[in-house]
Amino acid sequence: MFAACWRSSMSSLRPPAQFLLRSTIPSPSSVRTTTTTARAISSSAGVAPRRRRAYDGLLLDAGGTLLQLANPVEETYATIGKKFGLSASESEIKQGFRRAFAAPATGCSRDDYFEEVYEHYAHGDAWRLPVEAHETMSLLKDAGVKMAVVSNFDNRLRKLLKDLNVAHLFDAIVISSEVGYEKPRRDIFKSALDQIGVEAGKAVHIGDDEKADRDGANAFGIDCWLWGSDVKTFAEIYNRILVAD
Repeated sequence: MFAACWRSSMSSLRPPAQFLLRSTIPSPSSVRTTTTTARAISSSAGVAPRRRRAYDGLLLDAGGTLLQLANPVEETYATIGKKFGLSASESEIKQGFRRAFAAPATGCSRDDYFEEVYEHYAHGDAWRLPVEAHETMSLLKDAGVKMAVVSNFDNRLRKLLKDLNVAHLFDAIVISSEVGYEKPRRDIFKSALDQIGVEAGKAVHIGDDEKADRDGANAFGIDCWLWGSDVKTFAEIYNRILVAD
């Protein structure tokens, strides 16, 4: 019973559930240990270094890159589940997700439970931005870098970006549910580049999925940095896009 319940809800709940399967996303505590912030990079001892753009465009994945869960997904499922008589513990739910969605992660078969979970992730307070993200993107925008979100997500994303006060920083927001194709298809990357007016060779994409992000971007001639391995902070992103002369 549960397996059918989970599969039927996978498409709507996939963004938060995916994160349990990845171990490369930096924790807030590890990111906060960075001593160099985007502001410090852009100005040292009151003297701003001369910088040039290595890239004219920045494409950002949403879930797992720009958007991080405010709380572990198993905690959220367990908390909401208590109202529906959920008996599974957080650890049991977590192990269920790790078994690639094929096992009874929650033990709940009620549609209204999954509807409430879905609605929970439609609000900005369920998510957080990485440390320095807003500041870094503001600096890049001021430097003339065109930016776009390129995400395999649904229509909740535009509201989430507004809730987190970053929607206005982007020149384009390209969402798979709206354009009709997902990463790694080249069409979604082409749509983003067309909207921001940047050639593939002058853009870099940042995401957390090897196939959807790196393979998809590279196939279209776009450089890609994997979040959590190639770059771990937004200060690093700033330094690699605006390089010192």
